[in-house]
Amino acid sequence: MRIRSVFKVFVVAFALFLPALAQASKITDAIQKRYDSLSSFQTDFQQELTNAASGSVEKRSGKIWFKQSLVRWETVKPEKELLVVGQHAVWDYFEADKVAMKYRTSQVFNSKTMIRFLSGKANFKEDFKIEEQGTDAANGLLKLRLIPKEPEPTMVLAYIWVDTKTNMLGQVLIVDFYGNGNQVTLNNLQLNKKTEARMFDFTPPSGVQVKDNTKK
Repeated sequence: MRIRSVFKVFVVAFALFLPALAQASKITDAIQKRYDSLSSFQTDFQQELTNAASGSVEKRSGKIWFKQSLVRWETVKPEKELLVVGQHAVWDYFEADKVAMKYRTSQVFNSKTMIRFLSGKANFKEDFKIEEQGTDAANGLLKLRLIPKEPEPTMVLAYIWVDTKTNMLGQVLIVDFYGNGNQVTLNNLQLNKKTEARMFDFTPPSGVQVKDNTKK
């Protein structure tokens, strides 16, 4: 009798949970289809980097350009930083320090980075277990909890907020092994706006120290 009762509770719980899983799967399919159909977009961003140990929060802001897997991420405040994901290399340029870091594009897209999320390159179905968490009252976006099937030190948990009218991400939060948070909120999103190819090229200015990480 007791076993039957426990089984009955399990069946009811599963029946309630199954529609949420189906809805989450439907939403992630729509997101990836939407990003696959995009030729380009531009958006302003607000970023918050939270240190779990100290509780401190660093706020950044700027603009992001995307065009068919190419990304230009330009931080304006509090300090200028330019991240360019080009066809053959990734550059991270710190103007005040006169330092430019060079990486392979695979180093960015093969791991679970923020860029993969914002460019629509994250594979939700294959890489994550997804839980729908309802509409967020703060921003009116649908919230999904993503648990990596194979966690990495840089990401053990993630949340995405989706605009169900456009199937575009409005906000992403990535939590690393130490509990630190990296949250990016997108504003003034402009879809399929013409963007010049030179935006995704970078040549280190004269006098800038280049640190080449492509062989690591």
